[in-house]
Parts: sequence; structure tokens; C-alpha cells
Amino acid sequence: MIIEVCANSLESALNAQNGGADRIELCVELGVGGITPSPGLMKSVKEHISIPVHVLVRPRSGDFTYSKSDFETIKNDILFCRDMGFEGVVSGVLYKDFKIDVKRTKELVDVAKGMEFTFHRAFDWVLDPIEALEQLEGLGVANILTSGQETTAVKGMQSLERLQEKASACTIMPGGGVKPENVLEFKKREFKAVHLSGTKFYKTLDALPRISMNSPAFFREEAVALTDESMIRAIKGLVK
Repeated sequence: MIIEVCANSLESALNAQNGGADRIELCVELGVGGITPSPGLMKSVKEHISIPVHVLVRPRSGDFTYSKSDFETIKNDILFCRDMGFEGVVSGVLYKDFKIDVKRTKELVDVAKGMEFTFHRAFDWVLDPIEALEQLEGLGVANILTSGQETTAVKGMQSLERLQEKASACTIMPGGGVKPENVLEFKKREFKAVHLSGTKFYKTLDALPRISMNSPAFFREEAVALTDESMIRAIKGLVK
């Protein structure tokens, strides 16, 4: 069984490798489900990590239905990963009605040619997972990361087993709440890979700062925060 560890820094990636992980999924901002890591982090990981690394390519938090500019960013990031020699990428696109955007996802798979392509947990939003599985297998997707459309992979075990039974080309990779106390449940059911972050929090400050830099208003999945042109124009007009 492949142990894939979602690492959010070089230090996390090194700890995962030293702990015996088989593969890294590199990303940042785990609190929003992960977004694309910086070029600097990718370069550092490439220099210090010897096990395979798959890079999450997701340009922002929120939904998985992307604007034209978002999509261009995704393609450019995949090309960057390919040029750097990473073994795989993790990405995917949905329509607003929670169906796989087959056309755009195929475009990403084609751009990633030569690397392993994993469809990420956007899969957990699709309305018909069996149909989605068939579509992704038809595109040549290697892995599907999913919790079985539940809050944890343990809760989604029945759906995960059904997906694994139906899969002929994709590896179904359970992820979400995988821990030492439950990982053998996945091994017993003969899943070929599991995905986990294995994180613990390490205190870095002796006291809380005066104000928080976190903004719960941005943690939304039904809306995307964008700079508003009219607001900028109004402010510019007021100060001129």
C-alpha cells in the first residue's frame, strides 16, 4: 500500500520522507483544502526530497469551477511542474452543477502528459460518482483522491469500496481522516494507496498576537473573493 502524505512545507515533506512515506502531495494552506505551492517551495522540495512528489495545482480556495484566467494559471502551473521534473500533479475541474468538466479536465491531463495525474477531492462534490469514475478513466486519470463523499474516509468506506470495485484503470485513493488507528481498515479492504497529512500543531509563539490575520469571511465555497473594479475606481476618484 502506498502511503501518500500531504505536505505543506519543506519541513513537513522531510518529516514525511524520514517517516517512511512513499509519496508526497505538495501543497499549502491545508485549512482550505490545499492550494498550489510557491515556485520557491517546489524548488526546495525538488532539491531535498528523493521520493516521488505530486504537486497540487489549485489556484485558489473555494469551488472547482474556474474562470478563463484561473484555468490559464492551472495550465501554466502544470507546465512549470513538468519542467521541474515532478512525477505527478493533482488537479481537476467541475461544472457549476457538480459534474466533471470533461473537456477542461482532458486539457489538463494532456498538458500533464508524462506525469501521473490525480483527480483531487473535487470528486467528493460530484452527484454521480460512478459516472464520474468512468469519465476520468476515459481521460487517462491515474488516481482519484476521495473520502467517499463523506467528511472522513472511514465514514465513506461503503462508497469507497463500491468505487474500487467498479474501477478498472484508476487507483481509488482514500483520503480524509486517515490515522494510525484506522489505516488497517483500508489495507484490509485492499486499497492500493491512502492519503493523509499526519499533522500535529507545534507552538511557535509564547502568546497570541493582538489581532488575528485570519479572516473567516474568506472561508467560503459557494463564492470567490475578487477585487471589485468599481470599488477601486470609487476610491481612486475620492483621493484624486
